[in-house]
Amino acid sequence: MAQLFRHRQHAPRMGSRGQPEESRAAILQAAAKEFAELGIAGARTDAIAREAQVNKALLYYYFKDKETLYGAVLDNAFSGMKARVFQALDSDLPPREKIVAYVGAYFDFIASNQIYPKLMQREMMRAREGRSEHIDRLVKTYFQPIYRRVGDLLHKGIAKGEFRKVDPAHFVPSMVAMIVFYFSSAPVMQRIVHFNPLTPQRIAERRAAVLDFISAALFQPHASTGAAVHKSGVRK
Repeated sequence: MAQLFRHRQHAPRMGSRGQPEESRAAILQAAAKEFAELGIAGARTDAIAREAQVNKALLYYYFKDKETLYGAVLDNAFSGMKARVFQALDSDLPPREKIVAYVGAYFDFIASNQIYPKLMQREMMRAREGRSEHIDRLVKTYFQPIYRRVGDLLHKGIAKGEFRKVDPAHFVPSMVAMIVFYFSSAPVMQRIVHFNPLTPQRIAERRAAVLDFISAALFQPHASTGAAVHKSGVRK
């Protein structure tokens, strides 16, 4: 009994400062759900602390106020996205394979973090209304670096004769929209198509369809092989 008591006495608890990384991660995860569903105005720190299984004092120990917590959630989301897609963009693949790897990495990140499209939409709405104090940082830190790298990749593929002449200012947001909109519109699409678009099988089908659509819109057909569709869903 004494040994069990000592174990309880020294074992770290969620919500104690003995687990700073775990506690902070739990708060960010809970806050992301709350902000995605209710926005920053409707989100409640009481609910976030309860979902994260920490006390409210600890939440404010890590984040001085709700706006700071919201900014940290955005940074956590977009830094993860940037890291994932840069793995593809930093590769030595030729243009066609690299753009497919980029789109696939972006799709897989959103598919595994399906609340992020809601966060993105809410932040874009705040920015449009002039109420976002985070948008300039997000653009400089995440959006512009990704856009420049993808734009450079498109120009390189065009110069090599691998890609059609497209304008990155239009083509890049079109690629992103094909992915993000699918997940953000899933509740409506389910009513239209009468099946759940978010089952693993449907998500895999959507991924293949996105890659096929983008390759068909971008790739120049090879004279010898035409624009045949590979069984993976990517035009070769």
